[in-house]
Amino acid sequence: MSLNQVDRQILALIQKDASLSTAEIADQVGLSQSPCWRRISRLEQEGYIKGKVAILEPKKLGFDMLVYAHVRLSSHGRSQLAEFEELIQSYDEVTECYTMAGTMDFMLRIISKGIEGYEHFVRDKLLSLDYVQEVHSNVTMTCVKRTTSLPI
Repeated sequence: MSLNQVDRQILALIQKDASLSTAEIADQVGLSQSPCWRRISRLEQEGYIKGKVAILEPKKLGFDMLVYAHVRLSSHGRSQLAEFEELIQSYDEVTECYTMAGTMDFMLRIISKGIEGYEHFVRDKLLSLDYVQEVHSNVTMTCVKRTTSLPI
């Protein structure tokens, strides 16, 4: 399905503030409430809207360390890609995981409470896997931009 301008406006509004009511969205896009609700429902059913969440402030919750870790599996570990991917799903510290082209196999976005929390994660979880060959860490310092919004 292709999206028209009204669909795009609805998506832009929802990704900016998921707490908007259908009536508020309808008013802003120039629809009545029922057709707007049907469009939102269709966008959800077709997978354009994956969910609605609250974005929390990590530092308020004590998560002051954000690290991007590049992980390389050993040559024999490549047979355990699916196992590694499944295991990563269970680690709450990992907020994003990507397979990579190039010299590393995965890039992880890891959030922790201080350097000690990150060290604990790396030593006790990543490096305890015998098929993890290398972990290279890039520690972030200042957040210049952080958004979940897509450029619709």
